Amino acid sequence: MDFRLAFTPKALSKQINHQQPVLLLGSCFTENIGDKLVAHRFTVLQNPNGILFNPVSVREAAEHYVQHKQITEANLFYLNEAYHSWQHHSRFSGVTAADAAEKINASTATAHHYLKTSGWIIITLGSAWVYELSEKAALYSKKKVAANNHKAPADWFTRRLLSNDEVINELQQMVSLLQQFNPSCYIIFTISPVRHLREGFIENNRSKAALINAVHTVTENNANVFYFPAYELVIDDLRDYRFYAEDMVHPNYTATNYVWEKFVAACIDPVSQQIMKPIRELNTAMQHKPFNPSSLAHQNFKLKYLEMAQAMQRQYPFLNLDDMIRYFS
Repeated sequence: MDFRLAFTPKALSKQINHQQPVLLLGSCFTENIGDKLVAHRFTVLQNPNGILFNPVSVREAAEHYVQHKQITEANLFYLNEAYHSWQHHSRFSGVTAADAAEKINASTATAHHYLKTSGWIIITLGSAWVYELSEKAALYSKKKVAANNHKAPADWFTRRLLSNDEVINELQQMVSLLQQFNPSCYIIFTISPVRHLREGFIENNRSKAALINAVHTVTENNANVFYFPAYELVIDDLRDYRFYAEDMVHPNYTATNYVWEKFVAACIDPVSQQIMKPIRELNTAMQHKPFNPSSLAHQNFKLKYLEMAQAMQRQYPFLNLDDMIRYFS
């Protein structure tokens, strides 16, 4: 008997290959996919603003990359002995305003230039709930959405669920902006399967429904925009708490690997899938811990994989395998 309904996503009509740079934006689930792309030697830039959850913050980030927007120290606020930006993760915060501004501007500049040649943009949305600054907040501006709360007092924010039309409008603005800036790019939307239970069970479902509806509306109305069903794979296919971490909210290692396998089959082109196999073998070899590093057996082991990495580098000069070649030399 079958005790679950397996779900296999359809292959995209266009697929990612190793010669196309990939930009990833959005929630922490974005970085699960991004880390695996990096490990398989794709050219990747992940979350130049840090992790972002809501459509407004993702759209604003994309807008800043396109416009190459540079901030000043006046755009930052001081809290808990550090300077912060409402639109950036705390990893961009600094002990001085100059330090924080420098990190933010450098990351935006990198994203601006990277976006010019990106072949793919993968956007993962986490929640349609937004936290708008209240009049008590530092740098208060009406309807301004905080991408990160930086552990500010709760009364600095007003929580609001974006309407269906608002989410569609944010995503459509972003798609139009990105495609005007880089007409040759393709976009993949995903919905994070991580449940935002801080909002509540019912509220989380309302949020995910708004995101799903908006993403499908935008993908249907725009060329070169696709949907990958990461959310459905975890929620409907795996559908069991044994696929979650101890917090019962985040998918665990097994679940993220399952989603990755489905992503590869649907979104990576066949040539790159073949390239990924020896790269995976080389990655495994690099994790090998020899009992006796000076033994003849280990030297032969290193030589085997050195020759393999060198052969791959010759065959696929667009790959960067320098670290592997150094490791096995």
